[in-house]
Amino acid sequence: MDKIIETPLTKEKVQDLTAGDYVYLTGTIYTARDAAHKRMLEELSAGKELPFDVENQIIYYLGPTPSREGQVIGSAGPTTSSRMDKYAPTLLERGLTGMIGKGKRSNEVIDSMKENCAVYFAAVGGAGALLSRCIKESEVIAYEDLGTEAIRRLYVEKLPVITVIDCQGNNMYETAVKQYKKELTKN
Repeated sequence: MDKIIETPLTKEKVQDLTAGDYVYLTGTIYTARDAAHKRMLEELSAGKELPFDVENQIIYYLGPTPSREGQVIGSAGPTTSSRMDKYAPTLLERGLTGMIGKGKRSNEVIDSMKENCAVYFAAVGGAGALLSRCIKESEVIAYEDLGTEAIRRLYVEKLPVITVIDCQGNNMYETAVKQYKKELTKN
């Protein structure tokens, strides 16, 4: 089912999503990859605050390429989400409700998503140039020294993603494979 969602991504909106839903996001989201996640957790361990309030927010696992003249951002394709798995549960406990990336997630992350009412979206890998057209504003808000891995605040319009894992733990990566095998045995 196609759904249009405006951020922030509240728990009520999360509960309305089911694995397999096509979603078009509009509003503010944030970017962070490995180095930024590591630094955020180091700061939390040191008793500091995060550079932005993660409650009801979405983090896009993205390290964009440099923008060309006249562009807001360069290619904006997702990075492999499993690299953030050791950091995700802590952010989910602090109220993060959405993550965008590509690839599978660990059981620990899925359990934390169920416990904290969050969702995992997939963006199409290899379509970064197309996805960048949905990004209307981009501003580095933290860790500028990390270059492409700095945290950015993005304003997106109709960013296309797929709900891969919903807050009930339904996982399209598993159900799609089972469905495919079932279809093969029919033929």
